[in-house]
Amino acid sequence: MAEILPFRGVLYDPAKVGDVTSVVAPPYDVIGPAEQAALYARHPGNIIRLELGQEHPGDSPQDNRYTRADRFLREWLRDGLLRRDDRPAMYLYAVEYRLRGGQTRTMRGFLSLVKLEEFGTGRIFPHENTRAAAKDDRYQLLETCRSNFSPIFSLYSDAEGAIIRTLDRTVEKGQPRFAVTDADGVRHLLWTVSDQQALDRVVTAMKPLPLFIADGHHRYESALRYRNAQQQASGNKGPLPSDWVLMYFSNLDDPGLTILPTHRVLPRPLPCPSPEFRQRLAETFTVDAIPFTAGTEPAARAKFLSTLQSARGTNAHVLGLIVRGEARYEVLTLNAEGLARLGTSARERLDVSILQQVVFRDAMRMEPKDEERLIYIKDEEEVLAAMARGDGELAVLLNPPRVTEVKDVARAGDRMPHKSTYFYPKPLTGLVINAMD
Repeated sequence: MAEILPFRGVLYDPAKVGDVTSVVAPPYDVIGPAEQAALYARHPGNIIRLELGQEHPGDSPQDNRYTRADRFLREWLRDGLLRRDDRPAMYLYAVEYRLRGGQTRTMRGFLSLVKLEEFGTGRIFPHENTRAAAKDDRYQLLETCRSNFSPIFSLYSDAEGAIIRTLDRTVEKGQPRFAVTDADGVRHLLWTVSDQQALDRVVTAMKPLPLFIADGHHRYESALRYRNAQQQASGNKGPLPSDWVLMYFSNLDDPGLTILPTHRVLPRPLPCPSPEFRQRLAETFTVDAIPFTAGTEPAARAKFLSTLQSARGTNAHVLGLIVRGEARYEVLTLNAEGLARLGTSARERLDVSILQQVVFRDAMRMEPKDEERLIYIKDEEEVLAAMARGDGELAVLLNPPRVTEVKDVARAGDRMPHKSTYFYPKPLTGLVINAMD
């Protein structure tokens, strides 16, 4: 069973740092060099110095971004920028955001600790593959600082919403402890829940529920490695703080949870000539072209995107294709021949798997070295802008996987292909820290 544990979180003290907006950050894996520098400049106590410190030319094993993160953490705890709560708690966390189409949503979840377990042995399921370099980076940070600066993002199923209601009742009339609006206009609200009866009810309600990791696979696997090392070092003599990791729990039945697609852009050159892969595509896809001129392009673009989006929620497998220099958008719908080629597993029937196998490998004859050149973009308008700039020779647009598809893949003990999902919105880094010392 999945075991969760209230804990004494370490949080910024607004009396010391001022507006908490200035010290939190997005998840580390979406931060580029320019944003990293901007976060450094925003506030001397910004969490970026802990979560994704800058590298220096003279770095050594004794002085590097991990050791500097540890020094900053100790200094901020000593000086009161960061303070540990007096009582164990869970942290109710709501995120208010607006989608591109104008719809407003609120995702509600909570932060707590979860007991680490090996995949395949309990109720915590991964859904995506990981990469060694990213895991080594997160492990070094964890080993040096003995802290979780950002939560792993997980999903559980509670169709009635009883777990969040239990936490909600304790803060109904209370102002949030933190209210932060990020650079994208997303509003993050955090409350502390320390009512023991409410905490006990949530712990009990969560016990039988499987957890599906939505984001943070590298951090989870690094935490497992760190736990194992600590247990070995202690001679397995008893429970340790490293047995637990910080996690954000979101209800997959919550209409406020959004999955965005991750589109692919391939720079030149193509693995094979366009006529060749088009001929092979026609064997497995029905291809509907939407031609345009300079004057009709906006209308063709709108029709292209709406046709693609209309396939959401259906059983059809539909992809969008753009080839540089061709005055048409194309909608690819997997035909009977293509369906017959698919495997039977949940993973093999994902749109992203069909893209990788049927389009990239079978039709385009793409090799691993070509896949390494792919550019991943989450917003379709950004894909179109990239193609207009000439950044890509070809682009494929995808619909996002459904939550049920993610769950089915994970339950089967399988992993989704790289860059299959982008769960939105993301919990901020730095609202609550789990310090093990």
